[in-house]
Amino acid sequence: TISKLMAPIAPFYADRLFKDLTNGTAEESVHLASFPKSDEALIDADLEHRMEMAQKITSMVLSLRKKERIIVRQPLQCISIPLTDQRQKESLEAVKQLILDEVNVKELRFVEGSMLEKKVKCNFRVMGKKFGKLMKAVSAAVAALTQEEIALLETEGSINLTVEGTSAVVERDDVEIVSEDIPGWTVANEGALTVALDLEITDDLRREGLAREIVKRVQTYRKESGFEITDRINILMQSHPLLEDAVCSFSEYICTQVLADNFKFSAEISGSEEFDFEDFKVKIVITKSTL
Repeated sequence: TISKLMAPIAPFYADRLFKDLTNGTAEESVHLASFPKSDEALIDADLEHRMEMAQKITSMVLSLRKKERIIVRQPLQCISIPLTDQRQKESLEAVKQLILDEVNVKELRFVEGSMLEKKVKCNFRVMGKKFGKLMKAVSAAVAALTQEEIALLETEGSINLTVEGTSAVVERDDVEIVSEDIPGWTVANEGALTVALDLEITDDLRREGLAREIVKRVQTYRKESGFEITDRINILMQSHPLLEDAVCSFSEYICTQVLADNFKFSAEISGSEEFDFEDFKVKIVITKSTL
């Protein structure tokens, strides 16, 4: 089946693979074989729904990171998702760890109700013609709408207000509905799905982020300097309090990732190689271990 599916894009390789797998017991060539028929009984609609949710949430969180200029290597603490129904919770529970691993966040929480604070702004050009002398009063009434009333306006497409004893129907197209981020969080909304990302970077998260940055830079150095993939190394880095804290907390992780037998700091470094951590630079000497 695999060779049949790949045949249109890799005809020669697929044909060789087909012959090797069938050992002459099937058609002479994969290109003479019937294309496999789909068995709809094998389609797992629930799994597809769960993966679609995971992809959508992952994309939203990565977009929020990009907007706030927080790189994925920097761990964050929490994603909060307001629940719309029980099925949504069950679907997300099944793919929760997959989402967290993809976006480098520690936990995913489910909350009741909406996390979005919304405000409604009148389109005076449109509404002025519609309401005339009532426009000022209608504008005040629209500004005073509760979150429940705003949700009703979004779902129903209109809301009926009583202004100065007169009925005034405000249509969804008459206004602009804007969302405001919660302090310390950034929020994205796509249809019925809302995702809130905690932006606070604690000292522990910052240390872990620096540990990941060290790993990235050492791995890049290893590759560019011609080290073999199995070579073990010794690292001597210029002293810096933030980096020393990070290495102290995550020394086992760092050394395991970069195959380091020793990771030490010194106030004076004779080497010319520098690692740039954006806010500061440090000199570093990496040598092959003889242990």
